[in-house]
Amino acid sequence: MSEQNRLHSLPDEILLHIILFLAVHDAVRLQSVSKRLLRICRDNPHWRGRCLDSSSLLERVSLYRRGSDWIDEEGIPLSTAALTNEHSLQHQSAIETIGLLSTRKRKREYSRIAANWDPTFPGESTNWYHEYIQRHGPVVTNWFERPPAPKGSAEDVIDVRGVALYRPSNVGNQLFAVSPLDNGSICIWDVKGSMAKKGAILSRSKPGLLWQSQAPSSVDISNQSIDRGIIECVSVDSQRHSAFFALGKNLVEVDLQSLAVITVSPFERVIMTMSTANPASPLTVGTVNGLYLHDYRTRHMPREQRQEVVEPIYLGAQDLSRVFEDWRPLPPYAALAQPGPQCIHHMDVPGHHNQLSDDIFVAGRFTSVLHYDRRMFPFIKGSLHSGGRLCSLTSLPYPFSSLDSDLRRRLELTEEQVTRSKNILGGRTLIACGDYNTKGSLEIYGLSSNLAAGNKISVSYDSATKNRQTASSAKLLSVINHGNRIVFSDGQGYLKWVERDGFTEVRRYKIGKVEKVTHRSLFGAMPGSDDIARKLLSTRTEARNDTPNDDDILFWTGEALGLVSFSSKAGISSDDFVENAQTPEEKAVEEEEHVYGERMRLALERQADEVRFVRNLGMPRN
Repeated sequence: MSEQNRLHSLPDEILLHIILFLAVHDAVRLQSVSKRLLRICRDNPHWRGRCLDSSSLLERVSLYRRGSDWIDEEGIPLSTAALTNEHSLQHQSAIETIGLLSTRKRKREYSRIAANWDPTFPGESTNWYHEYIQRHGPVVTNWFERPPAPKGSAEDVIDVRGVALYRPSNVGNQLFAVSPLDNGSICIWDVKGSMAKKGAILSRSKPGLLWQSQAPSSVDISNQSIDRGIIECVSVDSQRHSAFFALGKNLVEVDLQSLAVITVSPFERVIMTMSTANPASPLTVGTVNGLYLHDYRTRHMPREQRQEVVEPIYLGAQDLSRVFEDWRPLPPYAALAQPGPQCIHHMDVPGHHNQLSDDIFVAGRFTSVLHYDRRMFPFIKGSLHSGGRLCSLTSLPYPFSSLDSDLRRRLELTEEQVTRSKNILGGRTLIACGDYNTKGSLEIYGLSSNLAAGNKISVSYDSATKNRQTASSAKLLSVINHGNRIVFSDGQGYLKWVERDGFTEVRRYKIGKVEKVTHRSLFGAMPGSDDIARKLLSTRTEARNDTPNDDDILFWTGEALGLVSFSSKAGISSDDFVENAQTPEEKAVEEEEHVYGERMRLALERQADEVRFVRNLGMPRN
């Protein structure tokens, strides 16, 4: 029998045990040998163990994983035991018994430690190979193509003023980014590379589309541009293929298939934020000092079916029938005691992703997170005191307890206690970020739903965890769920991944600059010289839920779009999309000029260093 046949004749369990002794890069290369080895090498518990072994908890559990020299729970090293001449066989048997007992103890202890570390919840599907890549794989930044200015040089570009994701179909892997531009147009990028190069522009509307949709009397300076300080200025309903853009006091709805304006809805005040559009619920719009429930779904009802026949009524020279015909009821409105909402989040029902509940949470330039119920709107249902200024919200449909989370972080719970804490019915988690006394604040709130009298569901605010010590020394800008981790961006240009406890850091990454650095600079090395991610979005698609490494992070810097990918390939810059019509000879001359300029720059820097070194040596000052 050949060596290859012997290998294939082994059971899957033995092959997986052999793979456990391989390094990570060897186990990854082994996947390309055959379909069977691909399936075995992608074993989910196998990669779960590798994630645990490579986590920051390894230092605390290394005592239980040091070869044959184990130390049992009583603190007795087995390797120091010696045999006596009188009862050698009995003592050897006793050592074997202790060894077996301590081995079982070690397995139970390792299982308990893994249960405390495991961030997943019952019923949550997790691809641990995908998790390992995003926890420990290489990270690279890909910059999207920048929209060129209609008139100007190739270096003149138009700034991007927001971003939202557009999924035209749930079948394929298509995912697009929709953004308003500084010239009033709309631009669409290909995020996954399904129809063009990844990060390339697919379509652009004519300039001034968002401005031209308004009546001449309503067009003023505040309605001709998108406020640079507004983060949530665009929202997309993928099922209806429509997008909403906040333009001053107006909410402009655009058909993404034809890039034509559908409706323009005016509001009393300047729009500051809006929720994510969903066909199952109205859009929540936040102005400077109030909230509105904007039900855009009613526009699809034929006008002749929903208007009443009104006989012409003449009062003097005025036709009141025309007034009644054009009248529309105002949307439900809730006044805010303090101005400045910055984020509106619709929370999912407990235990189910992408199934919206009636709970609406609002955060902003006030010290509490406001809680509304859509069924009781505009009355406020409750509030969560923060004390900080929050600018981003996200949630998990799973329970959270600050006490259990702290004990799990210290590896003090038993497996039964961990299971009990993860199976609390009606539990959900609200995650917020912002700043507190100029420092970053990551806050996690545990919510529980109980059935009260009259079959009404009451929400109680059980516990809260606020990381204001180790999150960041700068303000946190945006937070999302990324796999089984939480990722947020800060004012120093970092993306930081932490476990769901909010404290244990997994990794960090700096996104860099959108402009390609051609030479070194003193100012380029100073803090704050890199771009910052003002908004983060996960690019995970439901159609490719089982595909590993399919969850990149789309970010918006306030001027450009980028994509954080987990790959060893070199990143894409915005200059890579510019068509270069140069001949090979011209490219060679340009490269030679670049090399010469770099040499001259280094020579001048060296000369300046020498001048500074010998300056005023033995010479009087003027």
